[in-house]
Amino acid sequence: MTNATGQAEQAERDDIAALAKGGRANVFGFVLRLAARVPFLFIAGRLYGASVLGRYAYAVLVVEFAAQLATLGLKRGLAEQLARNARPQSHVVADALLLCLLGSFATGGLLLLLPETMFPNSGLNGLDRLLPLIVIAIALTDVALAACAYQFNIAASVHARSIVEPWTISIAAFGFYFYSVRDGLILAYVLAMLATMVAALWPMLRHYGLPRGWRPDFGRLWHITVRNLPLAAAETIDWATRRLDLAILGLFATPYVVGIYYVAQQVASLPQKLKTSFEPILSPVITRNVKLGNYEAIARQVSQVGFWIVAAQLGVAIALGIPGEAVMGLVGPTFVGGTGALAGLLAAEVLAAPAVVSEAALVYLARMRNLAVSIATIALQAALTVALILTARRFEWPELYVAAMPAVALAIALGCASVAKSWLLSSLLNVPIRVWRIRLAVAALVAIIVAAGFAWLPHHLEWVELVVGTPVVLTLYCTIVWKLAFTDADRTLFRQQRAAKGAPTPHTETRDA
Repeated sequence: MTNATGQAEQAERDDIAALAKGGRANVFGFVLRLAARVPFLFIAGRLYGASVLGRYAYAVLVVEFAAQLATLGLKRGLAEQLARNARPQSHVVADALLLCLLGSFATGGLLLLLPETMFPNSGLNGLDRLLPLIVIAIALTDVALAACAYQFNIAASVHARSIVEPWTISIAAFGFYFYSVRDGLILAYVLAMLATMVAALWPMLRHYGLPRGWRPDFGRLWHITVRNLPLAAAETIDWATRRLDLAILGLFATPYVVGIYYVAQQVASLPQKLKTSFEPILSPVITRNVKLGNYEAIARQVSQVGFWIVAAQLGVAIALGIPGEAVMGLVGPTFVGGTGALAGLLAAEVLAAPAVVSEAALVYLARMRNLAVSIATIALQAALTVALILTARRFEWPELYVAAMPAVALAIALGCASVAKSWLLSSLLNVPIRVWRIRLAVAALVAIIVAAGFAWLPHHLEWVELVVGTPVVLTLYCTIVWKLAFTDADRTLFRQQRAAKGAPTPHTETRDA
């Protein structure tokens, strides 16, 4: 009994170490992505302008929605398929890729027939009608990276998403500007998605090899599809909550306003990458503990990862939100008006973190109830977005004040979802989920006061706010969090750990499962 208990404790320590290792890799990837995303936003804002950027943003929104549908929940469902299936892993991955390819043909084909849905506020030009073909590359990339994550290879995701994709689109956007201002951003996007697909498929093939002896079985594919439907719906709704604000705004506002909101959304999505960084590595760890019935371990892992995410996101949100005008002004003077939207979107990302980590377990423990909460969340967001926009228009607020309303609605909806999903998971596991800590709030309050001091600097000293203020605020915040809020277990995130000699690694256990 003692030996079994020791093995269980060692397995959980290995799980936390694997989560920390994946988190470290993706925090590094976040820094790389930030370094590459800023040049793209600068090029798009300064060279192409808000109207062209808004047209591009709405088209990409529709295409990525089609790609999200095409994955059929396999971004998280693939880990469960690999853990539960006795067939060769290369065959399971081949099934997933084929299913994804068929889904891409369906959703991409629909957009080929209805290209106007991508450009509701502007006419079709040039090769616009062929843009839906890139759905195939986006969907295959998602599934390939999920397959790599099952092998705990987070470096593949960092390389593809944080180096290849953002740097390709930044360089291509600059180059295509001299070819066509109208189509340059969309052409750059297509090139970036193709490069990212290659960067994702190559490590996947190294892990699994070619599926020798595999034959497609459409009955089996249908069974996978039906089983994944609740997960696919939850994934799609979660994705849509981050895009619905832009979609609804696009129906009420001009491409110019949409372009400004898109820049705010892109800046706010940077801390979101910290959250999604843990998802690929969290899924295989949770599926293994679900199979073992180790609910206490699941609660501890969700609470641990949730705290890491909230602590990181809160610091980034303060550093980007308080000097919001200076941050948006980097893209161009036109975009300073999107500061209110940026503040709302950053708040939404912090509030959303408990919901995301709770959902990582709920999709395996209570699929239908999780789906019900997700549907209620997006319905609340949609209703609030429309109501707030119409109210702001009725009081004749400036157009960019109206544009901030979707961000406010998103923050409220995601806050409600976090409370509901954390409570649901806690009741299922019969163990409390603790993500927020009072000492973290103290660190945030001190950082906000210091950041506000820098924000009061005269307008011509905004560069001091960014160059000096942001590093000072982040350093102060991180120091307080490290000293006051972090326990020894939290510091695992920043330590290299080795599993005990002879103990099975998470990779081996998952493969044997």
